[in-house]
Amino acid sequence: MHSELASRSQTRAVLERFGLYTKHRLGQNFLVEDSVIARIGELAQLAAGDVVLEVGPGIGTLTVAMLGAAPVVAVEADTRLAPVLAETCAADSERLEVIWGDALKVPADDVCAAAVRLGADAGPTKLVSNLPYQVAATVILGYLEALPTLGRAVVMVQAEVADRICASPGSKAYGAYTAKLALLGQVTGRFEVSPGCFMPAPHVDSAVVRIDRADALAGTGLAFDDVARVIDAAFAQRRKTIRNSMGASGFAKDALDAAFAAVGIEATCRAETLAPADFIRLAQALGEAGER
Repeated sequence: MHSELASRSQTRAVLERFGLYTKHRLGQNFLVEDSVIARIGELAQLAAGDVVLEVGPGIGTLTVAMLGAAPVVAVEADTRLAPVLAETCAADSERLEVIWGDALKVPADDVCAAAVRLGADAGPTKLVSNLPYQVAATVILGYLEALPTLGRAVVMVQAEVADRICASPGSKAYGAYTAKLALLGQVTGRFEVSPGCFMPAPHVDSAVVRIDRADALAGTGLAFDDVARVIDAAFAQRRKTIRNSMGASGFAKDALDAAFAAVGIEATCRAETLAPADFIRLAQALGEAGER
């Protein structure tokens, strides 16, 4: 993929043309390195039949690159960007639908309806975004849960969030978020992006992560919320044993003891030592004990 907007001169020109350059650049960090766009394209592997969901298109730097390969549903909160996107994406305007609103509040049904209008069978097939960093983690998990049509996510996030996404059990970055995300997807790629690739340069490092859909709950009879409740309770008091943390979160300790024994988990261990598969087995055992 390639984007003519992915340069300092072109980005500055667009912002100045619409009188936005002096308005704190909308408080955003714009990607100005076209080689990063190309690497995102390599990970996304957009193909015939794909309809992309993009959150936070900004001035359209990534959007225009993707439109050449697939239709795009873009969710953008800043309505000041409406005339900008209308201009930068004009050549492929019939392949773009913009939903104006907060990505955390836009109904999944609205996203799916927009994707269907662009040719999707039921909803968007891939999430490809340079995400607003303050909501990135929530957007990734929320959309993978709410939109089962998404088969892949390729997202730019703060490096610290990427570390959480990619963490292994027992590591410092591994936590409830990592375990819950692993119920829905598997990390299959990552590369780092330096602050110099943005204008203005952010004060944090960034990374692009690829997550492919992987239904860890298939055949278990469990819903996502069943296991997420167990994970949240286990990590609620991270320094405590898993038994004490889950007990303090409302699980009956006799049911916990029976479940731990059934699946071979030590009641004195801590949540960060357990793999996502362990939480699935624990949720099944607790369900059989009436604690679901």
